Amino acid sequence: MKASEVRDTGYNQPFILQRADPFVCKGPDGTYYFTASVPEYDRLVLRHAETVSGLKDAPETEIWHKHESGPQSMHIWAPELHYVFGGWYIYYSAGEIEDGWKIRPYVLKCESDDPMKGPWTEMGQMQPADSDEFSMRAFSLDATIFEHKGSYYYIWAEKTGVGKMISNLYIAKMQGPAKLATDQVLLTTPDYDWERVGFWVNEGPSIVRHGNKIFLLFSASATGACYCMGLMSIDEDADVLDPHAWKKERWPVLKTDEEKGVYGPGHNSFVKAEDGETDLCVLHFRQYDEITGDPLYDPNRHVMILPVAWDDNGEPVFRYRKADE
Repeated sequence: MKASEVRDTGYNQPFILQRADPFVCKGPDGTYYFTASVPEYDRLVLRHAETVSGLKDAPETEIWHKHESGPQSMHIWAPELHYVFGGWYIYYSAGEIEDGWKIRPYVLKCESDDPMKGPWTEMGQMQPADSDEFSMRAFSLDATIFEHKGSYYYIWAEKTGVGKMISNLYIAKMQGPAKLATDQVLLTTPDYDWERVGFWVNEGPSIVRHGNKIFLLFSASATGACYCMGLMSIDEDADVLDPHAWKKERWPVLKTDEEKGVYGPGHNSFVKAEDGETDLCVLHFRQYDEITGDPLYDPNRHVMILPVAWDDNGEPVFRYRKADE
């Protein structure tokens, strides 16, 4: 399907237009913040609202702009806003005009209690543990953070290998907001056919908890209609730095559905709804599959929000819904 042939199926209506890699979080005061990649890949933006639905039409504020040259001058991608270590930080990835694919993870610190006003200070590139000779030496992006038993953990995607490199997901414990405390641990590599379409990719990690388990949703394959979402899980009492303690599902949990007009779902975040109980999956998708040129530069990745259902075994159930469901 071409962009000019998009049809309203009831399932494919965007929550926010032309915002990819969406991230929504709930602040300490119970209000909501939204950030995402913009099609120009040149800035970091924030929205703020009392409710999740209010983010749709909330004014958007640019809180940082790319550099003119050198590091952080191109491909400003996948920002996440986190309240960690007693303050607000934004984690994002960036390349440089001189080498657009020299993507590395960076950190911004808010110097006030109001992330909408800032000011924001650059903390530079995320630093690996002193003993880690491997992490963030190559194409690295899509970092997320979660708290577990009093410590913060950092999960990110990084490419490895030669030729057409492979994007894996790694985890490490954090020492501070811009430095890791432990060596990288490989969580998942593209094992299955649905993770190897176009490129061999695992990226875009996000965390949600339910019952006595921690769930990790991630994105796989190239960024067109083949883009899809896989799932891993671990018992909350297990060692999250033990890769063998994680279970990876054999099949994707969300993928293209042509009948519903949803193509290439991926790169999500989770947030609790206003009731404090309902888990919301905030992801991006397209309304068509025929893309001219590189899918990465097609601007029409839109935001969708799906309430997560939980089955009798405490496993998440993801399905496309109409707006009135």
